[in-house]
Amino acid sequence: MGLDAGSILIIAPGFGLVSPEWPLTAERLRRLARTPVDPARRAYSAPLRRHARELAARLPAAARIVLLGSIATGKYLDLLVPILGERLLFPRAFAGTGDMRRGAMMLRAAASGEELEYAAALRTAHVAAPS
Repeated sequence: MGLDAGSILIIAPGFGLVSPEWPLTAERLRRLARTPVDPARRAYSAPLRRHARELAARLPAAARIVLLGSIATGKYLDLLVPILGERLLFPRAFAGTGDMRRGAMMLRAAASGEELEYAAALRTAHVAAPS
């Protein structure tokens, strides 16, 4: 997991956090397909927790991490909030919206050059105990 200022990382089930340039091979695609996005499943949670810890350790204390995925379930928050805490943010407008609407919001914001308003994910999480 290589990190630079302004890095983008993608949650890849079974692999943790990967860069957008991460090569998607047939073998990796099969692993992605068979790894359930379920915090209770070690195949999903272990790599994501490991990479989140590495990310937390490598970033400056003032750095913030923005989650552009779903905040409606614990599939991301239950794993990330215990590690990233108040550093983990999400776009406030994402609350109560589905995937397609979130995508449209991001596209409109990017086209207009406006940054979305963020809120702390810690306040929205139904956090499970970290393992």
